[in-house]
Amino acid sequence: MTGRLLVSAPEVALPAHTHAVLSLSGGNELRFVDARRFGRLSVRAGHEKPYHGPGLEPLTVGEDEFVALFRGRKTPIKAALLNQSLLHGVGNIYADESLFRAGIRPRRQAGRLTRRELLRLREGLRTVLRHAIELGGSSVSDYVDADGVRGFFQLEHRVYLRTGEPCRVCGTPIRKVTVGGRSTHYCGVCQR
Repeated sequence: MTGRLLVSAPEVALPAHTHAVLSLSGGNELRFVDARRFGRLSVRAGHEKPYHGPGLEPLTVGEDEFVALFRGRKTPIKAALLNQSLLHGVGNIYADESLFRAGIRPRRQAGRLTRRELLRLREGLRTVLRHAIELGGSSVSDYVDADGVRGFFQLEHRVYLRTGEPCRVCGTPIRKVTVGGRSTHYCGVCQR
């Protein structure tokens, strides 16, 4: 969402909405800043199993596992992608961009997608996430990385926040609808 972890020198003023400050062995501080209060922070003993989230990792999920996640689901595919118990870490931006690259409309029922469509979606999701990581994420509001640096993936968006602008593939104006309570951007021609 909009929360972030920042590494800062102790003498740097605390940003607004700083909810935790951890002292690091090298003298810097790790600061948890979250204006919208969607984030969670917990401290775990080192001998416990690491936390991996409830869903599968989208960059390493196998083809058969990915397809199985959506079988029989009556929810729109966009809502299913945002379901953290299925895949963790897929947010609104990356769901929209992945669906565009796969040529799938966001309101299509997840359980009705063919294996071929789901495999295109898996590949689109992996491509989008890897490229977004390379570019430091999407800084569309206040997102910055741990060093306070803005990302650049927003310059690569093909549909997200481009309502009314021409599709970069076919020229059709990008549409905006709400799916699962989230703003959703898509091309009515490129996505079926």
